[in-house]
This record gives sequence, structure tokens and C-alpha cells, in this order.
Amino acid sequence: MEGTRTPFFDNAKYLAIVLVACAHFWEPYRADSRTALALYLFVYAFHMPAFIVVSGYFSRSFTLGPRRVRRLIAGLLVPYLLFEIAYTLFRRWAEPDPGYPVNPVDPLFLNWFLLALFLWRLTAPLWRAVRWPLPLAVALSVLSTVTPGVGPDLDLQRVLQFLPFFVLGMLLEPRHFALLRDRRVRWAALPVAAGALVFAYWAAPRMSHVWLYHRQSAQDLGVPAPAGAAMALALFGCSLLLTACFLAWVPSRHTWYTALGTGTLYGYLLHGFLVKGSVYWGWYGPPWVGSPAGMVAVTLAAAVLVTLLCTHPVRRVFRFAVEPRLDWLFRDDPRGRGERTAPAGREPADRPEAEPLSVPEHKVRS
Repeated sequence: MEGTRTPFFDNAKYLAIVLVACAHFWEPYRADSRTALALYLFVYAFHMPAFIVVSGYFSRSFTLGPRRVRRLIAGLLVPYLLFEIAYTLFRRWAEPDPGYPVNPVDPLFLNWFLLALFLWRLTAPLWRAVRWPLPLAVALSVLSTVTPGVGPDLDLQRVLQFLPFFVLGMLLEPRHFALLRDRRVRWAALPVAAGALVFAYWAAPRMSHVWLYHRQSAQDLGVPAPAGAAMALALFGCSLLLTACFLAWVPSRHTWYTALGTGTLYGYLLHGFLVKGSVYWGWYGPPWVGSPAGMVAVTLAAAVLVTLLCTHPVRRVFRFAVEPRLDWLFRDDPRGRGERTAPAGREPADRPEAEPLSVPEHKVRS
């Protein structure tokens, strides 16, 4: 039936947002624990690529018709501007830093993803038109990685470096996700993920975690262009492989958290206030918090917190900011003439609640 949601994708979004929240709350542990840094590297290698692939998948039929452009503005651009202001005001109050400026062209903390998804979706018709979309997107990503001139405005380095995952998602079909459900693929994913975790432990003291933010050029990280291009391709391959491993083990049936997958945008945007607040207010100060048991407790608390933020009561309270009704802003075009509706059995590609989602750091306005 038309509009029917597929549990697999909601499950994937919920599990990914839990990993996003946990990784954000792990940041204070990186400097003092090799194990914590290894877990951080491992999760950061695929949690955003997984979100972006799913975002691309739901952007396959996006067009620049009036109805979908209105939804794009209301579902991404306006929430981006509102939360950019909210995070700036929060920093002014909590740090405190009363003079911290509002700068909408330099995304603050995790807001970059909303802006990136807005820009990616605007380019969706282009990727459907070209003959080799994925090689072209990879080439642009590598070129961005070795081009220091791509500045911080609009977080274009990150937009371009993550672009191949969005384009890949646009190229995928249901049968590709079904292949990941094959028993042999699922069992093969376990040793691959285990090997990646061991490699992350080895790489922790040898590799800068900033590479995984995809926010700077290779030259900014002290690496010559040829090595930077090779690193960009290696990271793309690693992230793609781990994303496949993650999706292989996402349940395809309805679970207790399936409905929470429709609210991941809320969990994404709201959990950042506590991530930043926990640092501003010194919550990591007590010695027990820095212990392995403390990290386990923080991990469980992060998972519970982001789960609560995806629930319907929280969504009702914050819907005015995350899914604002902006009918007053647009001219009447009730039928969206000239635009296709989603085929029966397929989730509409531009529904705000179908949006996945985060992360920040080095040279990020945090």
C-alpha cells in the first residue's frame, strides 16, 4: 500500500543514531584511552556513511518541482537555521561566551548534516542525468580532499568528501539491500567487522582521528596530495565495507525500536545540547567517570538519552522547530502539478520523517 514504511530502514536509522550519540559522548575519553579511541575510530568510520547512504536511497526520485522544494526548505533548511541559532545561544549561555556570533554559512557542531543533505538533494537530478555518477562523485571527493582552497563556508569540504555515499544510495535498489540479508553475507560481516576493530586499535596511536571528520584537506593535515588522494580512496573503501557490515545485521522485521526510527532527526538535533553541556559543565570531572566502568555507564546513558529523544512526546514538543509548518511562506500549489507521487509500496522520497542523520570537530565551530 502506498506510503508503507519499510521496517529495515527505520531500524537502521535508530541503530545508527544510537551509535552517533555514543560516539559523541566518547570524545572526552579519546586522549586517555587507546581502547576508547579505537572504538571511536571504528564507529566514526561508518555511522555517518550509513546515514548518508540511506538518505541517498530516499532521494532517488527527488525533483526540483514546487511541492518537493517546499518540503526541502521546511524539512531541512529552516530547521538548520533554527538550530544554528539555538546552538549559538546555548553556547553563549553555557560556556559562557556571550559574544559568540551566529554565522549560518559556517555550521555549528552537528548542524552540518542538515545543510549537506539540503545541498545533496538539490543536486539529485544531476546524478540521475550523468552516465557515471558514482565515479564522478568519487573523483570530486578525492579532488576536494587534495584542494586546500575549498574553505569552511557551508562546510563544503565535508559536503564533497561525503558526496559519494549519497550518490551511491541514489543508485541502490531494494534488491541490493536484500543481498546484504543473505546468510553468507551476514556471517562474513562478523570477521570483517572484528578485523576492522583490531585494525582500529592498531591505528589509534598512528592515525589522526580528524581524517574521519572529512572536514579538512590532506595538506591541512600535513599530508602531500598523492598520499591524501590514496587516503581518501582507502577511507571510502573502508567506510563502504563497514557500512555494508552494519546494514547486513540490521533487522528487517518490526522491533520495539522500529517506530523510533521515524524520529531520528529529533534525536540527532537535540542530543547535541547535552553532548556540549556535559563538557561545559564538567560532567566528566569525577574520577569514576574516566574509568572503564564510567565509559560503559556513559555509553548506556547516551543510548537511553537518544532513544528518549526519538519518542513521540519529545517530537510533539519540538515539532515546531524540527518539522515546522510553513504553509504561510509558500504560494498555493496544492497538487504539485508535474510531479510524480511515490509508487505503491515505496516510501515517499522527500518525507521529513524519512530523513536520517551527525558529527563535528577539528576546526568545527564547537
